[in-house]
Amino acid sequence: MRNDFVALLALTSITFGAAQTSADTPGFGLADPVPSSAYSVETIVQGLDTPWDIAWLPNGDMLITERGGTLRLVRNGQLLEAPIDGVPSVFVKSQAGLFEVLPHPEFSENGWLYLSYAHGTDKQNTLRLARARYVETADGAQLQDLEVLFEADAYRRTAQHYGGRFVFLPDQTLLLTSGDGYAYRHDAQKLDSHFGKILRLTDTGEAPADNPFVNTPGALPEIWSYGHRNHQGIALSADGTVYSNEHGARGGDEINVIEAGQNYGWPFASWGVDYSGAQITPFKEVDETVQPIFYWTPSIAPGALLSYDGDAFPDWQGYLLSTGLATREVRLADPAAPAAKQASLLAERDVRVRDVTMGPDGFIYVSTEGTDGDEILKLSPAP
Repeated sequence: MRNDFVALLALTSITFGAAQTSADTPGFGLADPVPSSAYSVETIVQGLDTPWDIAWLPNGDMLITERGGTLRLVRNGQLLEAPIDGVPSVFVKSQAGLFEVLPHPEFSENGWLYLSYAHGTDKQNTLRLARARYVETADGAQLQDLEVLFEADAYRRTAQHYGGRFVFLPDQTLLLTSGDGYAYRHDAQKLDSHFGKILRLTDTGEAPADNPFVNTPGALPEIWSYGHRNHQGIALSADGTVYSNEHGARGGDEINVIEAGQNYGWPFASWGVDYSGAQITPFKEVDETVQPIFYWTPSIAPGALLSYDGDAFPDWQGYLLSTGLATREVRLADPAAPAAKQASLLAERDVRVRDVTMGPDGFIYVSTEGTDGDEILKLSPAP
């Protein structure tokens, strides 16, 4: 499989837009598929309702969030019928709901699970981060000692563009994506708002003292980077690079390298146009803003993002995998190439792919939303 896959990437003729110069380079929404014979696909879990995120506990149990507000447990390969009790109250509408779940880096010692979710009402809602202790019971598990750690200053009357992804860093702080609320796009440029930001928090929900805007008058201290739209994927690579993907509107989906204090341009700079076809901005680049390392036009609607460092697929180590909700696939890309070629996985299944993650076994797991039911699939190397 190794030689076949390398050859496929070398021969792929459809490339990313490489947004690294001032040239108006077109992006692309299509990619040649990795042959389905190059990897095996196995259905692991069925009977789910809009599975949004997958995580693992140290004992191998799988946790799955359903956007409607339930947290599910898979033990010994079986989905337990009863959801995990103790999940916080979640605002569910349109894109709002329960988003990500992650165990604390020292979960084996402290038992903390972290959850991101929408909270509030139609008239005022926002993004929250909470944690609770995970307690095993005879019937499964439950959450206890729930505490809200952080509530974003991004209150809205919409039910869109929450971001809601987070990742722990080696120092046990975490980065949390907070979207622009759709109707509040210009607040993405304002440092007194959490709209359109990536936030860095301690594991107790506070702003670390070394955040870039802690000493900036009028700025919210939690802000790590700004000028984002709706970033539903964030990933930490093995070399410590932080990547995030971001929904454009009609085109202009991005993958960015995230660095402290940087402005990523939205909505003053964009490689896309609005859904109506109207121009969002005349500028693809603006001084003192960071360009994406690549972008997609037309849109693939990127969801979760994984920086793969497992052993099961050695050719993919260091590559990024991004789900494409609109194009119903997983995109595989080498972030090191200035105009990298890309390949497509799972397009033959014709289902929306929401999450992509690596399991403890090094295999790749995805959550899907299909007309025949929502599932968790496992990708492993073909024999």
